[in-house]
Amino acid sequence: MNQVKQAVVVGAGFGGLALAIRLQAGGVQTTLLEKRDKPGGRAYVYEDQGFVFDAGPTVITDPSAIEELFALAGKRMGDYVEMLPVSPFYRLCWEDGSHFDYANDQDALDRQIHARNPADVAGYRRFLDYSKAVFEEGYLKLGAVPFLSFRDMVAAGPQLARLQAWRSVYSLVARFIQDEHLRQAFSFHSLLVGGNPFATSSIYTLIHALERKWGVWFPRGGTGALVRGMVKLFEDIGGRIELNAPVAQIEANGTRVTGVRLEDGRRFAADAVASNADVVHTYAALLGQHPRGAAEGKALAGKRFSNSLFVLYFGLDHHHRQLQHHTVCFGPRYRELIADIFQGDALADDFSLYLHAPCVTDPSLAPPGCGSHYVLAPVPHLGNAPIDWEVEGPLYRDRIFDYLERRYMPGLRSQLVTSRIFTPHDFRDTLNAHLGSAFSLEPILTQSAWFRPHNRDAELHNLYLVGAGTHPGAGVPGVIGSAKATAGLMLEGVAA
Repeated sequence: MNQVKQAVVVGAGFGGLALAIRLQAGGVQTTLLEKRDKPGGRAYVYEDQGFVFDAGPTVITDPSAIEELFALAGKRMGDYVEMLPVSPFYRLCWEDGSHFDYANDQDALDRQIHARNPADVAGYRRFLDYSKAVFEEGYLKLGAVPFLSFRDMVAAGPQLARLQAWRSVYSLVARFIQDEHLRQAFSFHSLLVGGNPFATSSIYTLIHALERKWGVWFPRGGTGALVRGMVKLFEDIGGRIELNAPVAQIEANGTRVTGVRLEDGRRFAADAVASNADVVHTYAALLGQHPRGAAEGKALAGKRFSNSLFVLYFGLDHHHRQLQHHTVCFGPRYRELIADIFQGDALADDFSLYLHAPCVTDPSLAPPGCGSHYVLAPVPHLGNAPIDWEVEGPLYRDRIFDYLERRYMPGLRSQLVTSRIFTPHDFRDTLNAHLGSAFSLEPILTQSAWFRPHNRDAELHNLYLVGAGTHPGAGVPGVIGSAKATAGLMLEGVAA
């Protein structure tokens, strides 16, 4: 393998940033290209009238993976960003008026579980033991290991079989837990990475153990402050980032890529290129002129993709102290609604929501006495439900506002200062996400590990992938894990 001296990373999401830091710290001169005016990818930041809105991920669950990036560069994370603990992790609410505070406190969990169904106290302990076992195998051992050959998958097979990876998240939870509300409380996590709890491999129950091990955190100043800290780290160690730099083409010659060309005509030569862009966009658009790009883009477009999201950002002139930082608002249906989200061809009449109220932890994200919020609803991707979001978006916003005001945030309408929406059209057009999917390929077993697009391309030997579309998958720990796997492959040439 030729030694990598200069690398280009396309896309400054968490995956691209983490990879660029690892490469620069490893001695590879790295340029990071971002098409938007700010870094972050899905972790973009909107600011309006003194309100700060994190656009995307707000649940940080493995701070050790982020700390590792700073340590590799000889720095301390605490000098760049302050991480604040969130407790409870989530408040889970149902339409019967009941709620469950999911926290890292075994006694408090036992009391709440016992109040619902005494038999589920022991069942939860068994589920937690299972989740810890999956966490050990699926995250600690395999999460940052690239699956480049089927032999890698076969080697992992016995562990995956022992852990019954073919079972769904929900069916595994239901083995241990009897109460339906508790089954929802311990199976919804796969939705955080674009997985259907009734179809996603039970390996994804590891998210539960991951949260119990490290807790749930929030950066002071919002997720955008973490992005800014990572960018500063990258630049402090000599990395170069270009904003407003949309890539038009990854250039290739034979079985090697040679660099990238921007839409404005500028060209960046490189010994290796890594893409943090959507995987279908990477192959079909950026490499569409090359036979490998055209063929792989077509093949990937035929895969199953995760749901999309409807996100509503809003600022109020009132601080709702009754809210927790993270609230999951379950609607009247669970299994049926999830089927509508993943297989439906239209927008369901009901919804389940995730409500983010960061001023509970960090009041600086809004003017004094005010509150910044966002609420998201999982919705079908555009391939399943070609909804006209220009028409439906404002109507859906009003339905959600009505629901929140009625059940969770009295007076919301009269307190509203500013709002904006982000629809599946925006995921498609702004983030180049295939079908407007919010999480890339759906994380079913046959699209995971070796079956997922590989961290290094099989034919273009110096083209690499990072982010949600490659191994191990979506979510902040997933994409940072993908950066570790991909960086290991890219730095092999430096060590050689």
